Amino acid sequence: MQTPGSQSSLHRANLERVVRAVRAAGSLTQADIARTTGLSAATVSNIVRELKELGTVEVRPTSAGGRRARSVSLSSDAGVVVGVDFGHSHLRVAVGNLAHQVLAEEAEPIDVDASAGQGFDRAEKLVARLLGVAGVDRGKVVGIGLGVPVPIDVETGVLGSTAILPGWSGTNPREELAARTGVQVHVDNDANLGALGELVWGSGRGVDDLAYIKVASGVGAGLVINGQIYRGPGGTAGEIGHITLDESGPVCRCGNRGCLETFTAARHVLPLLYASHGRDLTMQRVVQLAREGDPGCRRVVVDIGRHIGTGVALLCNLLNPSRVVLGGGLAEAGEIALAPIRDSVSRYAIPSAARQLSVVSGALGGRAEVLGALALALREMGDGMLLTPSPATA
Repeated sequence: MQTPGSQSSLHRANLERVVRAVRAAGSLTQADIARTTGLSAATVSNIVRELKELGTVEVRPTSAGGRRARSVSLSSDAGVVVGVDFGHSHLRVAVGNLAHQVLAEEAEPIDVDASAGQGFDRAEKLVARLLGVAGVDRGKVVGIGLGVPVPIDVETGVLGSTAILPGWSGTNPREELAARTGVQVHVDNDANLGALGELVWGSGRGVDDLAYIKVASGVGAGLVINGQIYRGPGGTAGEIGHITLDESGPVCRCGNRGCLETFTAARHVLPLLYASHGRDLTMQRVVQLAREGDPGCRRVVVDIGRHIGTGVALLCNLLNPSRVVLGGGLAEAGEIALAPIRDSVSRYAIPSAARQLSVVSGALGGRAEVLGALALALREMGDGMLLTPSPATA
């Protein structure tokens, strides 16, 4: 039996600390592990050797700063995680191992008006197909991350009334998918998962404080503070789309007037171009035309960027993030959208906060949310389960 403060319990805690650091980063050199955990180089070396004997980690030669080093990652045989991302009009699933390698990934269109049951039927089939593509037995799945494009009640996991997924109101996606798969499921909204995806794999790497802004059918922000997603006590932190820009502006779906969303979301801005570009216009097409020099589409994208920049300036004044990552389809506009965002930030944010901020496009495109779902499953899985000797080493 391990007693608190005993050598055995301290050793176990150090093992879990190293596993946690490697799991969060994907791979680290032993020097990086020492810096991240605060353990001595000698202690890290001994722990890595023990974890390798357990079959928990793999060690490969690498280089750091021009010097030879050893890269440590979780064993590719230790299990897999699954990411599931439900969007406004798509379903995307990915399978990855614990070393942060994506083994299989696929997306397909989905009817936004379909019931939750139909959506999960599709997800269940796609997960099974991708596990087959990856050559992974279902019993190797140790966790599932699930993303939905609406706020989630943190305590109950239930979705509230939503205009984006009306057939899902009152459902509990976590319990539904867990019952179908027999695997523990962790759920979050798409903006938070986009932030997590960019933090682990994309434009947020190397920073501890960032905001991920996603502009699609709505506008949301995923907030990262000290390397962790901040959700707030009710799970609604980051609802930047409902910042009031004009008290006399258009009525928003939330019931207020002049919300940021009413000046930036697709269903509000596309009608501005119907007369000149036709009613079959999409935001993807608007961004493409803007990049090709279409004056009307450029005007719309610039205006969206300017309005988003006003919201970002408020975030800077309140939270002082070091980086803002623009996600969703608007990110494809590049500097056409980023430049007016920076201009509004410089105009409305506190100068010291604006100087420290970088505004960049997301690196992952439409994959950010599903990769964030993988990262969520990796972060939430217990470290202790990885410290049992694998069959190959037992």
